[in-house]
Amino acid sequence: YTQLGMASLLPKGDIGLSDFAKASITHNDLPTVGIENRKKALSNLVGSDRLHVCRADDLLQLNADETRSTIRDNDIMYIYHNRIDAIGDALKTENNVFEAVEDTINEIINLVRKLTSANANQIFITSDHGFIFQNKDLDESDYLGAKPEGKEILYSDRRFILGKGLKETSSFKKFTSAQLGISNDFDILFPKSINRLRKSGSGSKFVHGGMSLQEIIIPVVSINKKRESDSLPVDVTILTGSSTTISTYQHSVKLYQELPVTEKTYSRTLKIGLYGDDGTLLSNQQTIKFDNDSSNARDREQKLQILLSKDADNYNNKEVALKLEEQHGSTTHFKEYKTIKYILKLKQTLDFDF
Repeated sequence: YTQLGMASLLPKGDIGLSDFAKASITHNDLPTVGIENRKKALSNLVGSDRLHVCRADDLLQLNADETRSTIRDNDIMYIYHNRIDAIGDALKTENNVFEAVEDTINEIINLVRKLTSANANQIFITSDHGFIFQNKDLDESDYLGAKPEGKEILYSDRRFILGKGLKETSSFKKFTSAQLGISNDFDILFPKSINRLRKSGSGSKFVHGGMSLQEIIIPVVSINKKRESDSLPVDVTILTGSSTTISTYQHSVKLYQELPVTEKTYSRTLKIGLYGDDGTLLSNQQTIKFDNDSSNARDREQKLQILLSKDADNYNNKEVALKLEEQHGSTTHFKEYKTIKYILKLKQTLDFDF
């Protein structure tokens, strides 16, 4: 929920609960309710001289020069955006929560553009919590009929209960505060599934604070923007020679790394293989990292053997493609980098498979 999520987004520290009546959270014993309190908590951790904390609306109103000077004068910025909760938590406007989500995404995109154009280079986008939304009037079955049991109930929300000596039942899952990494000694009950607890004066279609995946799994987007002139990956060329045909089941390929790896150029990882016109892989695949830092051009050449499979027989006398595919960042996905077309003219068929 908001108070706990906001405190958890501060740098590492002890999370505690100071006021059960309001479910107010502390961070290193400091209150975290409201943006000013969170700014004080941050100042204690990182110092206030190079720290800027603001609302998204305030930043969006700055002109380009003001944005650049704000980023230049601060090492850390916390920017808070609250449209989704503001719309969803209100009974009169909770039906507009999907529109609020779309508006939020658009505003975050505008924020990122504004920040990166002003030379911000490391940005994290995340959330204090997720939510559940049901776009219909709730039935009686959507509310939990069972009552929480325990020695003392201290706080009740639509998706959780705080108290002392609470009991786990078939309707409630129980955790202790220690299990959830919160100081003080109390218990927490969560309704199982997505059932709501009744609470007067609040909406019920938009809820959060429970332990469903929609509520507890949050996005974390990391944006690292480098100046285009700072560094570039090395280029790799396929040295083909004059022949445009492949006539044997072992085809030699020579690859050339055009520049050495330096402070201004970095390595490139490529996967190479032979493919039919329908995308069928017709050979082994090899993944090669081009990270040679030698100034000698010959040292940056790599020769490898492409071994055709038995499937290549079905593509004899047809056009095939030798593809270099580039690893996409630090992921396991590859995208096409360069392709060379050949005609497959095998003189004999392969009588074994590898």
